[in-house]
Amino acid sequence: MAAVFLNGAAFAEVTVSQSNDPTVALGGTMSTLLGAEKQALAALPGQRLTELAVGPKVETRTTPATPAVPTVIRYDDAWLATLPAPQGDAEWECLSKAIYFEARGETLRGQFAVAEVILNRVDSPDYPRSICGVVQQRGGGGCQFSYVCDGRADRMRDPEAVWRAERIARVMMDGAPRALTMGATHFHTRWVRPGWARRFPQTAAIGAHLFYKQP
Repeated sequence: MAAVFLNGAAFAEVTVSQSNDPTVALGGTMSTLLGAEKQALAALPGQRLTELAVGPKVETRTTPATPAVPTVIRYDDAWLATLPAPQGDAEWECLSKAIYFEARGETLRGQFAVAEVILNRVDSPDYPRSICGVVQQRGGGGCQFSYVCDGRADRMRDPEAVWRAERIARVMMDGAPRALTMGATHFHTRWVRPGWARRFPQTAAIGAHLFYKQP
């Protein structure tokens, strides 16, 4: 009997009391919370329920793609035709006009070379810091670029030449390499001989133009 009593006591020690089970109270609490949540969701309009299911709308901003700067230039119309249609501000217009009026009768290399000279001047501390400032600069009783003060209207009437000049201006302003004139800041036609041509080293000869770099 003692053995039976002891076995019974041992069994009693490992019997789980339902009244002290914490999961019972937790289950009741969860049922209450879920019931309240269900009632709250049922009271929401359909659009709000959809928003909760899908999640917040995230707006993404797209940055316009920057045109790739060519690392190699091909001096032919076929290559120019592969470039995007050019557009730009007043600076682009000034460079386009300068190429047109100063070099439209030259080869493409000659036109690119004139663009190089203008941009080299913009980079030089001896000249205005903008393309329009360089092109329109006056001094010494005249203009740095003859077409600016020749008294004629600066109207570009040759559509084919405009097409070239605008594309050349755009690609050069976008950072294409200046590989023709070795940093030239001056040029003149072969049939004139300005005084500075005797002082400045010549860097290139392209078409009807000779190019020089101011020391």
